[in-house]
Amino acid sequence: MEKKTSPSARQREGRDVPTFAIAFGGGGARGLAHIHVIEAMDELGIRPVAISGSSIGALIGAGMAAGMTGQEIREHARAVLASRAEVAARLWRARPASFQEIVEGSLRFGQFDAERIIKAFMPPGMPSTFEGLKIPLLVTATDYYGHRLAVFDKGELRSALAASAALPAVFRPVQRDGMTLIDGGIYNPVPFDILEGRADVLIAVDVVGAPTVRSARTPGAIELMFGATQLMMQSIIAMKMQKKRPDILLRPAVERFRVLDFLKIEAIMTETASIKDELKRAVEARMVNGE
Repeated sequence: MEKKTSPSARQREGRDVPTFAIAFGGGGARGLAHIHVIEAMDELGIRPVAISGSSIGALIGAGMAAGMTGQEIREHARAVLASRAEVAARLWRARPASFQEIVEGSLRFGQFDAERIIKAFMPPGMPSTFEGLKIPLLVTATDYYGHRLAVFDKGELRSALAASAALPAVFRPVQRDGMTLIDGGIYNPVPFDILEGRADVLIAVDVVGAPTVRSARTPGAIELMFGATQLMMQSIIAMKMQKKRPDILLRPAVERFRVLDFLKIEAIMTETASIKDELKRAVEARMVNGE
C-alpha cells in the first residue's frame, strides 16, 4: 500500500515556489556567522515564513524578523563591536541605575543584567513586542526550575531575547511569566524542531562548535566551563538529529573562536564567509531536484 503523506505548506497554498523557515543556533560570538546566512537569503530573494533562535541566534533572528537585511545587521554589528572603547561605552550605559540595584543582585557574582545589555547593543527602532515583527519569530529559553524548554512568540520581545541569551555566570537569570529563565542553548542549541511543519524547506545553522585547539597548557576554569557546555550542546544536537534532520544543515567553521570573542568580528566574518555559497548551492540543489 502506498504511504500517504500530508500536503506541504506549498501544496496547501497552491504555490510552486517552496517556503522556507530557518533556525539560528546559539554559540555566543560564533553566531556572528549567522549574518552570512541572512545575506545569502537576501541575495536569493528568500524571505522565510518563520524564524526560530536560541541565544545569539535569537538576537540576530530578531533583526531579520524585524525586516533588517543581512547587510544592515552586518553594519550594525561592526559599529557596536568596532573597538574596545565602543563596547566599554555601551557596557557603561548598561550599568545599574542605582546602588540599590547592585545590592539586589544586578552585579551579583559578576553577572550582568541581560536586558540592559541587549538594550545597549540592539539596533534602534526594534519593535518592543513580537507582534511588531514582520516575520513570525520563536525564541527559546530554558525554564531553570521547570526543567523544560520555554518558547516565546508573543508579548514583550526584549525580555524573551534576554532570557534566551542569559548565559550562566555571565548574565543573571531573567524572570518572566513566573519562570526563572536562562540561556536557550542549554536545552535546545539549534531549535529547528520547533519549526517543523511551518515550511517546505527547513534550514538550521549550528554555530556551537567544539573545543579543538590543543596546547600544553591546561585549560582554565572558565575555558573548561564553556568547553564543557559546547560538548553538552553537541550531544543534544546529535540526539535530535537521530529523530529528525533539517532539510539544510549549515555548520560554519567557528571552532577556533570562543563564546565571548565578539571583538574578533572581522576574523569571524572572514573565516566563515564560505557558508554563503554553501547555502546557495544547497538551495539550488533542492530547487533543481524539485524537493
